[in-house]
Amino acid sequence: MFDRRVRDVMQRRKLLKAAPEILVDRAAKLMAAKNVGAILVVDDDRLVGIFTERDLLVRVVARGLDAHATRLADVMTREPQAIDPDKPFGYALLVMHEKGFRHLPVVESGKPIGIVSSRSAMDPELEEFTVEVNRRMHYGQMR
Repeated sequence: MFDRRVRDVMQRRKLLKAAPEILVDRAAKLMAAKNVGAILVVDDDRLVGIFTERDLLVRVVARGLDAHATRLADVMTREPQAIDPDKPFGYALLVMHEKGFRHLPVVESGKPIGIVSSRSAMDPELEEFTVEVNRRMHYGQMR
C-alpha cells in the first residue's frame, strides 16, 4: 500500500473547496455535511490555504472569534504543504508525520485535485466501517 501512488489513494469524493472569503460557520457546516476534517481554500483554482477541524478549535473557538463574522482567510493555514499525485503514498504519510498534520492536499499543475489524510492509510473497508460507527454514535443509534 505504501508504494501505491498518492493518486490511487487520495480522496476525491471528499474533496471540499471554498473561497477565502467564506465565513467560518459556513465552512464548518459544509465540512459537517460532507463528514470531512478539512476544507481546501482556493482562489482562481489555486490552493491558497487549508482549514481543518483543529483550526476551528484553536484559531476560532479558543480565541473567542465569532464564526459568523470570521473569514477563512483570517484563520486558515496559508500556503500549505502539498504533494504531487505521483509520489508514493508512504512518502505522504512520512510528510504528515514529520510535519505533524493529518491532511495533505494533492496538487497537480498548481490545482488541488484531492486530499490524503492519515485515515487514508486504513483499509478502505475498515475506514468505511469506522465512518459508519462514528455516524451512528453521533446520531445516538449505537449505545
